[in-house]
Amino acid sequence: MRAVGIFEFGGPEALRVIDLPETHAAAGEVRIRVRAATVNPTDASLRKGDRAAALRDVAPPYVPGMDVAGVIDELGVGVSGFARGDEVMAMVVNLGSHGAYRESIVLRADCVVRIPVGKTLIEAATLPMNGLTARRSLDQLALKPGQSLAVTGAAGCYGGYVVQLAKADGLRVIADASPADEALVRGLGADVVIPRGDDIAAQIRKVAPGGVDGLADGAVQSEKAVGAVRDGGSFASVRGWSGDERGISFHKTFVREYDHRADLLDRLRQLVEAGQITLRVAATFLPDQAAEAHRRLEARGTRGRLLILF
Repeated sequence: MRAVGIFEFGGPEALRVIDLPETHAAAGEVRIRVRAATVNPTDASLRKGDRAAALRDVAPPYVPGMDVAGVIDELGVGVSGFARGDEVMAMVVNLGSHGAYRESIVLRADCVVRIPVGKTLIEAATLPMNGLTARRSLDQLALKPGQSLAVTGAAGCYGGYVVQLAKADGLRVIADASPADEALVRGLGADVVIPRGDDIAAQIRKVAPGGVDGLADGAVQSEKAVGAVRDGGSFASVRGWSGDERGISFHKTFVREYDHRADLLDRLRQLVEAGQITLRVAATFLPDQAAEAHRRLEARGTRGRLLILF
């Protein structure tokens, strides 16, 4: 079975097409013939060795990828609600060679849901990890309808999903954007769009003088952004940053905490079908072009997701 993986940490050139043993679905599992795997910053982080300490007892090859969509071709004992041939999507918590960049993957059935009606497998693969990360941040912030949320990095996939999910939750959304991305962010539903930059807190305070109730920091602006939050508000970081000031509740968003939450992923599917979440594909690559995909990701500025197709 073909996969894309690494034997040594390094730059994009470390990625190569490799061969892995075929796997089969055990009880409670399904096997998915992968059509598309999304390329995310977490994949580049693994490739570069940022998770080397966690992998010290795991033998290579290491296969990146946390988003997958494909067709079920094998059902384990006890699995109900699915049939061979179903088009599905899932988040993959990758470890060792168990990552999404592979022709076939076995997952527990409680990770897997059908793709949104009217969407392709390629489009569907962009949703699970980023969508669940956005959902996790909003659940941590625990804002009520009518409250205000600021979003940094709103043009990115995580940030874009936060904007759209926050609007579905009834929140007032203030989001940042460069001039080139302003129309995109407005189209996602942001109530107010402010200039992106190092003065993000001051820009938010111009439109929310008392500070916002919560902030989802997709751009990882950390101490530059926290000043936008009111005393006693909430701050969610996707990179583990936290502070200690003004009674603000700081939350570290780790999407792995939503592993096996097919119920939440299925709710995201429903929102896509209702037109409240937009799936954005930027470009697709073949397995032997994985290094090119990572180079483009790390060049920054991509709007939508890059995918590897099998």
